[in-house]
Amino acid sequence: MLDQLIHPLQVEEMRMLLRLREARRRHRAAAPSDGLTLGQRVSDGVAATVGSWKFIIIQSVILVIWMFLNVTAYVEQWDPYPFILLNLVLSFQAAYTAPVIMMSQNRQGTIDRESAQHDYDINIKSELEIELLHQKLDMLREKEFAEMVTVIRGLESQLAITHAALIALSNR
Repeated sequence: MLDQLIHPLQVEEMRMLLRLREARRRHRAAAPSDGLTLGQRVSDGVAATVGSWKFIIIQSVILVIWMFLNVTAYVEQWDPYPFILLNLVLSFQAAYTAPVIMMSQNRQGTIDRESAQHDYDINIKSELEIELLHQKLDMLREKEFAEMVTVIRGLESQLAITHAALIALSNR
């Protein structure tokens, strides 16, 4: 009767739970190492620098100074008004900066996917752990229920014996 009321986790769920527990233990035991290659560190650094307000402000100030010096001819005009050299410099900067930023974004995307998978694994593990707790609670409840039934039956038999003894005493 007790076995019919308990719904054990499926074998596949138990394997997954054990695999997730082991993965968590390995993750805790692993030494935190950065493990980034030189290219990854450079791409992250470039992306962090180029994507900052400090860089935008400094570059804007340099561009304004460049244009001011060439328009006013304060110093020899090395890049007159259409600022062709300035366009060439900015195109060169964009041509090399964009792929480096994309490398950093791709790596960040990989990190985000791994984080999402980790979150999913934790959710699955939590669900399975909760199911195990429910099973344990059900088993304890059923065990208590079975013990109470046994006690009640014992009390009923004692009551029947006592009742029979009282009837026997009253008939004397």
